[in-house]
Amino acid sequence: MKVLIADQKLVTDIYPMEEAIPTMRRALTLLAGGDVVMPLRSYLAIPGGDAVMGLMPSFMGGLEAVGVKVVAAFPANFGTEYDTHQGVVLFFDTERGLLRAIVDATSITAIRTAAVSGLVTDLLARPDAGDLAIIGAGTQAHTHLQAMRAVRPVRRVRVSSVPAESAADFAEREARLTGLPVEAVATAEEAVAGADLICTTTTATEPVLRGAWVAPGAHINAVGAYTPTTRELDSELVAKARLYADKRESLLSESGEFLIPKSEGLFGDEHIVGEIGEVLTGTAPARTSPDEVTLFKSLGIAIEDLASAHRIYEICKERELGTWVEIGGLHFGNAVEG
Repeated sequence: MKVLIADQKLVTDIYPMEEAIPTMRRALTLLAGGDVVMPLRSYLAIPGGDAVMGLMPSFMGGLEAVGVKVVAAFPANFGTEYDTHQGVVLFFDTERGLLRAIVDATSITAIRTAAVSGLVTDLLARPDAGDLAIIGAGTQAHTHLQAMRAVRPVRRVRVSSVPAESAADFAEREARLTGLPVEAVATAEEAVAGADLICTTTTATEPVLRGAWVAPGAHINAVGAYTPTTRELDSELVAKARLYADKRESLLSESGEFLIPKSEGLFGDEHIVGEIGEVLTGTAPARTSPDEVTLFKSLGIAIEDLASAHRIYEICKERELGTWVEIGGLHFGNAVEG
């Protein structure tokens, strides 16, 4: 049986935001419709540091797909030649459980995370939003700039990061690639002053963005923190914003942005306006006024990876791309006789 192997370069080449954002729309709509089975991800903490190995299984009936992302998150990779997320997404069919694709997870994670933020921004940000602040200057900063440009007329970009040299390098590179004015600034407060689009894409464990700095009407995509004890946003900001989740269960279990201010008594579970899939299907409201601050707390969920691997498999079949190898498939006796 032929199995697709899609490497990092191939995924990056064939899965732009124009493909990824509609794929995420379909996945989150299926989630809202109940055609998904997706347990919470499980983690293995690797001794001696803050690295973890995560397992993210899911089933999507509408795509006839089942699979798992196996990802190693190594924050210490930031600033090296290696991405902080390493791994693969395995896609199996639901007819016979046959392995169909092995897809690089570094590229899928980078693209699908930003694509979801792009989808959410299109749903929640003001139509005229275009003054973008990015906190952090790594892989997700790059893909989030792509995603924001795909859904809004970005006019200006300010970026801040630690170390400051990362922001300067990002600004120079992205200005050259996009033709936009991209400015490296010294602080997050300076970056977000007056901004109506904000993306936090850091490895921070303590708040780097405070409510007092955020202008009325801004939309925020917070994507960096993903454990109950870490956060990029302070309690004041989360409390004053209209809060949306990719999946409510994940937010209630995994998000320090939500759990820490909740433990401080600032709000309860009702503070969550809804899931993005519910906004797509009309069962949760989107923005209700120009001046309110909207906040999407992204944790990244398994169907986003599976739907991406499925779409990449379809594209590679259609265009005859990728590496195809024989892996498994037959009953052992038939394989031996063959």
